[in-house]
Amino acid sequence: MKTLNSDELQIAETTLYAHLPKSLKVYGFVFAINRGKPHTLEVVVDSWPLFTTIIVRPDPNNCRAKDFMKKVTLYTTDVEVMKRMLTVENAIDWRTYFLIGGCDVSHSPMLKEIAASRGVTMKGFTLVHLMTLSEPNQLPELMNSELESRVSVLNASHADVVNKTWKFGGDEKGYNSILNLISHFPTCCFTDENNQPVSWVLLYDYCAIGMLYTQPEHRGKGYAKVLVTTMAKRLHSQGYPVYCFIEECNQLSYKLFTSLGFTEDPSYRAAWYEFI
Repeated sequence: MKTLNSDELQIAETTLYAHLPKSLKVYGFVFAINRGKPHTLEVVVDSWPLFTTIIVRPDPNNCRAKDFMKKVTLYTTDVEVMKRMLTVENAIDWRTYFLIGGCDVSHSPMLKEIAASRGVTMKGFTLVHLMTLSEPNQLPELMNSELESRVSVLNASHADVVNKTWKFGGDEKGYNSILNLISHFPTCCFTDENNQPVSWVLLYDYCAIGMLYTQPEHRGKGYAKVLVTTMAKRLHSQGYPVYCFIEECNQLSYKLFTSLGFTEDPSYRAAWYEFI
């Protein structure tokens, strides 16, 4: 097992690109790291320069890692190699609570078996659609230019409002995560007359569009469609991958993103798992 340095991460990004969309979540992390985004992560592979398995995990030597939710992301083209990394080579610290997100559901039996052998409980958190947009010209034209002209960006003072509505937020670690995203990644929002956000969308640290939310009293005005369209165009123009994960139970968001030209690979299902 090898930890990648900055030069090797550039090569890994190119390798992962060839395995899109299934490698997207790991690719997104590596893409962000390679562009200087602040992080508390390290990336390990089974071998180098050719690798079959790549894992993004908290950097045990980064003192700031404890300030954020413990998350692990992995991608493999050889399940047996991944199993060896997770067991024999201890690629994951199983001693404290963590999430594995955007994981191929086909890995579930293996992860459950390893967790049980470590005395850890694995719970399925949510199943998701992986939605991608390959070309911005697939986006429909926005008919409301007045709305489009009002699109703004979030600032640090908005982090608390966003944190209170985020499914994984509400606490200090959630606040820290959102403040980091607002400070270093693209955002779009609509604000009221007091400059308080009423509708917003962010980019996660793995470069997926997310946290789309509109305050209840401002729904039905077309804000979400304008924000996602604007964000997707901006991301594409800056070279970002344009994708998102949508929970399978969230039919409203699924319909919205589908109507905007996002598609999914029907052969691939992803999930979030928590390990307790």
